[in-house]
Amino acid sequence: PRIAGVAFTGSTEVALLIRRAMAEHGNPTAPLIAETGGLNAMMVDSTALPEQAVRDVLASSFQSAGQRCSALRCLYLQEDVAAHTLEMLYGAMDELALGDPAALVTDVGPVIDSEAHQSIAAYVAAARAEGRVLKEMASPKLGTFIAPTVIRVTGIEDMKREIFGPVLHVATFKAGEIDKVVRAVNATGYGLTFGLHTRIDDRVQAVVDALEVGNTYVNRNQIGAVVGSQPFGGEGLSGTGPKAGGPEYLVRFTKPATPEAGPDTRAVTEAEVAAALRLDAKLARSTRELVLPGPTGESNKLSLVPRDPILCLGPSAGAALAQAEAVRALGGHAVEAPGLPPMALSRLPGFSGAIWWGDETGARERARALADRKGPILPLIGGLPDAGHALLERHVCIDTTASGGNAQLLAEVSQS
Repeated sequence: PRIAGVAFTGSTEVALLIRRAMAEHGNPTAPLIAETGGLNAMMVDSTALPEQAVRDVLASSFQSAGQRCSALRCLYLQEDVAAHTLEMLYGAMDELALGDPAALVTDVGPVIDSEAHQSIAAYVAAARAEGRVLKEMASPKLGTFIAPTVIRVTGIEDMKREIFGPVLHVATFKAGEIDKVVRAVNATGYGLTFGLHTRIDDRVQAVVDALEVGNTYVNRNQIGAVVGSQPFGGEGLSGTGPKAGGPEYLVRFTKPATPEAGPDTRAVTEAEVAAALRLDAKLARSTRELVLPGPTGESNKLSLVPRDPILCLGPSAGAALAQAEAVRALGGHAVEAPGLPPMALSRLPGFSGAIWWGDETGARERARALADRKGPILPLIGGLPDAGHALLERHVCIDTTASGGNAQLLAEVSQS
């Protein structure tokens, strides 16, 4: 119970176990900052420069033996350029050197341990038996090496879990199916990184606007976020926020004030709260953008988007109103719900967290209910909320030197 907070990087499954343990045994309102896994995709359209795309696919998929949270797992290639791009990718893979990471000539080292090696090797063997392995390199006999491998899939929906190693899945899409690809990526529930290679500015904006992803990288690789320029972290099943290296991060490591709650005066029903959440879902979400510093030739923008509403539990009506006003002052959305039964928190859809200023027993009941939910980890906030509770952070990094060609002409051609 003396633990004031937990910061964790690892799998979504382990983060959920930590959340349940904190609700059961720890301080029920202690913050959990979880940066978890992702089914990260990259889309390459027919206007992309294939040399640049292959360079970035190679780094995003196989650097660090694919053992990065941000690593590319599913590559979508527009079918018009798929064969040529894959031919170039296979040739580039043949130049990779596998071996001891201490050697400067090494491009790909081993995976972390024998357990990881066995799991990934079994996955690749199953895909090989199904005839879906498109390219597989040879690997050293000694050590826990997994050879960089390319596997065919129909889409990201074929991937039931993240394979944390040098394994790239490839799917193709038609020119008119970009929206379909974005919907499939969003439907996974994960939202960590996404890569996009295109020379059409309007397409960049349309894809970025539709994505539910923490970090989007355009015309560059999607690994190696830089503190201050590319705040890193996901949403949904990929993390709780706030973003590491971002402007809202440090405050989560401080202890917020907890105002007096006052006596219970009014209780709402679960049906009333559900109706308020449905109404809020129809409201427009206003976005605020921050331009962040970075090297010449790189654009970095951080967008702050209101999360789903925070439930303000009071326990009194006055406390719930004060909680809601604090959330709204940060630019977020709130629903006042004093007296809401704790178990309703395990069932209600459409909210992103809850605030409780009551006693520890009540806090633990509500923390347990939140921990029993399926899906993203939702916080129980024991003091005043911070901006990271109220707002999603979505970052877009664009390599402005990589586009090449006449982008305006390409845009006109695509529209005609």
